Amino acid sequence: MSAPKKIAHIGIAVKSLEKTLSFYTEQLGLELVGTEIVESEQVQVAFLKIGESHIELLEPLSDESPIAKFMEKRGEGIHHIAFDVDDVTGRLATLKEQGVPLIHEVPKAGAHDALIGFLHPKAANGVLYELCQYPKES
Repeated sequence: MSAPKKIAHIGIAVKSLEKTLSFYTEQLGLELVGTEIVESEQVQVAFLKIGESHIELLEPLSDESPIAKFMEKRGEGIHHIAFDVDDVTGRLATLKEQGVPLIHEVPKAGAHDALIGFLHPKAANGVLYELCQYPKES
C-alpha cells in the first residue's frame, strides 16, 4: 500500500459559510474554488485553494448532520484532515484487516465526485482522517 499522495484538504466546521467565507477570501486572500452540497454528509461545503491543497469549510444542513453533532460537542473549528489516495476501497479493506477502527468500511460519495471513507479518531490519537479518491482526469 503506497503512502497518500498529499493532503487533499483540511475540513473546518462552521455555522455559516456566508458569514465565514469573507475571512478566508478577503483577509487571508485564498481563492474560492466553489461550493457544493454533499447529501451523504448533510453539509454544504466551500473549497478554498491553498497551494496544491484546499481548506474545506463545512456548514451543516440539518441537526442530524455529523458536522452539527461535532459542533454541539466541540464548537466550530478543525474537523478532519483528508488524504488523497489512489485506491480508497483497497486501503479501507487493508486497514480493517489490520484492526484499525473505521467509521466507513466501504467508501461512499463525497464532494467533487470523490469516493471517501473516514478512519475513526480512536485510530489516530483523536484525529479524524478522511481518505479521498478523486475521479481520474481524462
